Amino acid sequence: MPTIRVELFEGRSVEQKRALAQALTEACVRTLGGSADGVDILFYDIARHDWATGGQLWSDKALPKPAGG
Repeated sequence: MPTIRVELFEGRSVEQKRALAQALTEACVRTLGGSADGVDILFYDIARHDWATGGQLWSDKALPKPAGG
């Protein structure tokens, strides 16, 4: 069975990760067969300053733009 790597911005609660782990596990078992015990899920919390899209750090995208420009 699979090992699923989940990369997301830090700040999600344990409850949210628990719910996502359950949903992903159920989807794998339903789609691929096998048992839930064979599905591994790894969570990687990433700081916004360690992730960029389109050449811009996500921490910079969160900053308000200055007035007039």
